Amino acid sequence: MMELSQDLSFLEMIGHASWVVKGVMLVLLLASLASWWIIFAKLFALRREKSGAEKFEREFWSGGYSEIVKRLGDDGRAASMEEVFRAGYRELVKLKKQPSVAPASAVESVRRAMRATYQREMDKLEAHLPFLATVGSVSPYIGLFGTVWGIMNAFRALSNVAHTTLAQVAPGIAEALVATAIGLFAAIPAVIAYNRFTHDLDRLASRFDVFMEEFSNLLQREVHK
Repeated sequence: MMELSQDLSFLEMIGHASWVVKGVMLVLLLASLASWWIIFAKLFALRREKSGAEKFEREFWSGGYSEIVKRLGDDGRAASMEEVFRAGYRELVKLKKQPSVAPASAVESVRRAMRATYQREMDKLEAHLPFLATVGSVSPYIGLFGTVWGIMNAFRALSNVAHTTLAQVAPGIAEALVATAIGLFAAIPAVIAYNRFTHDLDRLASRFDVFMEEFSNLLQREVHK
């Protein structure tokens, strides 16, 4: 008599699966590992960016403008918001050397320089997010393909059996369902992380937009004095 507790263990089900189903499981496992690597990397990166933005804003609006300007010559990587400011300030310094430039044109040039750097910084922060979205949307279907294939094989193996019992059918179906389970295991964290990171990036982008507008208004008041 078949010992279901042994035959239906997780490792046994994977070991008895067909090569197609094993291939599906391997693809899903690799996708899951890549997703978790991206999730942790993006989590730490966004945490650093939010902390850096808060620190920069406190320093900038509390009168530490000169200290930030002194760091412009540093080659080290700054937080994204400070990189945006650096781009605008460097453009302002260049324009000050050209007395013929109108104040309104100078402010607009600074805004464009900040906007270009802002876009590059956001592109870096958004890197690999499409992969999470792809894993989240495609993994269940890949797992379902493995399940359908495994169930077909299970019933084909039983086609020549005169008397079919639950003990004979259950292991094959269970092995096939593991592919769907692994697909969901890969998809669910990817979807949750993608939605969370998208929300955080939207808030960070709004923060950058507000700073760029406030800095542009500050410059506009300065040039019209």
